Amino acid sequence: MRDGGNDGAALQERQRLETLREYRLLDTGPEPAFDRVTKLVSDLFDAPIALISLVDDCRQYFKSAHGLEVSETSRDISFCHHVVIGEEPLVVTDVLGDSRFRDNPLVTGEPFIRFYAGVPLRAYNGAILGTLCVIDRKERAALDAHEIGRLQDFAAIVMAEADLRRAIVERDEARRMLERALDFSGIATWQLDPATGGMRWHGAAAELFGADYETALVRADDVLARMPPEDRDRVAAALGESRDGGNPYSVEHRIQHPERGMRWIASRGDWDVWSDDARLTGVSIDITEQKSRQENANLLMRELHHRMRNLFATVSAIISLTRHAARDVDDYVERISSRLDALNRAQNVLLGANFMTGSMHALMREVEASFPRIRWSGPDLLLPENALVAMALTFNELATNAAKHGALASGSGRVEVSWTQDEQGAEGRMFHLTWSESGGDREIIAPDRTSFGTLLMERSVKNNLGGTIERRWDPAGLVVDITLPARWREA
Repeated sequence: MRDGGNDGAALQERQRLETLREYRLLDTGPEPAFDRVTKLVSDLFDAPIALISLVDDCRQYFKSAHGLEVSETSRDISFCHHVVIGEEPLVVTDVLGDSRFRDNPLVTGEPFIRFYAGVPLRAYNGAILGTLCVIDRKERAALDAHEIGRLQDFAAIVMAEADLRRAIVERDEARRMLERALDFSGIATWQLDPATGGMRWHGAAAELFGADYETALVRADDVLARMPPEDRDRVAAALGESRDGGNPYSVEHRIQHPERGMRWIASRGDWDVWSDDARLTGVSIDITEQKSRQENANLLMRELHHRMRNLFATVSAIISLTRHAARDVDDYVERISSRLDALNRAQNVLLGANFMTGSMHALMREVEASFPRIRWSGPDLLLPENALVAMALTFNELATNAAKHGALASGSGRVEVSWTQDEQGAEGRMFHLTWSESGGDREIIAPDRTSFGTLLMERSVKNNLGGTIERRWDPAGLVVDITLPARWREA
């Protein structure tokens, strides 16, 4: 069975040691506040030695030692250890008569202790950190209740000073942690004295306003001077309105950062008011990236609006022109659906990119998905939206005609699409594409009239892309050559 008492004592000792380390008094230098107490106690009790002793896990450390040169001793020979364990004052008038201490090295050797009186140093949570004790080298009478009470009062003074010191250390650590967090978060904090215009800074001020902020931005006017004139006037007006009405301050502005160029800053603040004084305290963050994303989103929306207008115009033209070429309602619906599918293929490619350009390979994969016996080869090029739509409509008309009247009308027919582009810098640089049908099981002859599909292809190639399109009906199948100015860069 486990010994519950031992477990409880071990837990209590662990908590006591954790509390002791919270105070950060171990292995620290002399401090006048503690040394004054041990000197006063030594004088008051007419004792040569007075100690503030902190009992660690294996030693007793003397935070203040009046009349003793050593700074620590082992815990196993410590008198103060017994006070920590007993949690109450301990007075030994003659240690030679006490079996616990008579053979102690501190009794048989320096400092030759004969008398000991110690009271607990009790922390905020009740843990005993050590003792305040007086020591004499000769036997003395026991302390009465009044004298022990005095010693306990001085012990309370010691702990009040220790608690104040702990609070200051925790405050400083919390401040450093906050400043580090502000540095990592990219937030600068500041305070403005409206009477003098003086500025105080903390946090990521260097990141937001420049590495020279401590010397160059000591006044509000210095900060305003780094803003563009139109922003400067607006910020000054917002600051004036906030000051006059005592209202929160909120503004977004640009600032010329010495190392990073023009940046966007958002600042928020409010007034801390005392009886006869006020300060505007606030925070600032860099919103340059958010502004950039917002501008990009606005640009994208304008571009999308432009694309949608173009798309609707194209759809409207297809609907109107197809109406004149269709033989009946079913034919009309079929032709419209086919051409809208071609537009959809172009839009899929644009949606997969950036709305502004699309990949030639991506377009051909869309065409191949609808007409599996089309094979293609050529460099991947980035086509602008109008060129992509024109090429999509052209491929759709060619593929639809091939499926009805050409090579793709039979199971053995196929289509090869290939293209090249002249070398960069070549004079009269051109793009060349060939559509070649073969393997069909019927004779291919030129049509007796120009269809709407042919007109649509010629309009797309000639009018929209500034190129030429030539068709010839070889015995093996239709061959189409398209030549365009080489304006497209490789993907």
